[in-house]
Amino acid sequence: MCDVMMSDLKIRFATEKDVPLILQLIKELAEYEQLLAEVVATEENLQETLFGSKAHAEVILGYIEEKPVSFALFFHNYSTFLAKPGLYLEDLYVAPDARGQGVGKKMLSYLAKLAVERGCGRFEWWVLDWNKSAINFYKQLGAKPMDEWTVHRVSGQALYDLANRYQ
Repeated sequence: MCDVMMSDLKIRFATEKDVPLILQLIKELAEYEQLLAEVVATEENLQETLFGSKAHAEVILGYIEEKPVSFALFFHNYSTFLAKPGLYLEDLYVAPDARGQGVGKKMLSYLAKLAVERGCGRFEWWVLDWNKSAINFYKQLGAKPMDEWTVHRVSGQALYDLANRYQ
């Protein structure tokens, strides 16, 4: 998909030269989510995981008047029931001074269009339960909360323990 101009927001795919900016925006998002202490990402591992030979995710950046104001990091998942890929939005961030201007709507619309173009059966993401403004925003766009699902995660030492437990 090529770059598009949506109102005053220009959206484009990130390139390798954007890695420092991506890390900066990740840290801004983490600070907003009160999770800055959990960020261990570096420019080096972002370079490898986003642009290396086995890239795991993609990033789009949103600009207003040449100023970066938003990013979205996403990747494909798969639905066995639909037998189709899905698009999973890991993170969406809009800078505080750009909020309320339609930036988030335009970023999500861009990703939804990308999902349709790529033959995806769905587009999904998680949101922190305390972020009521985001939850309401997503509902206004037609997103449905999946309250019947509980997220589970294994990470750190527990991941290594599980990997070796039943060998």
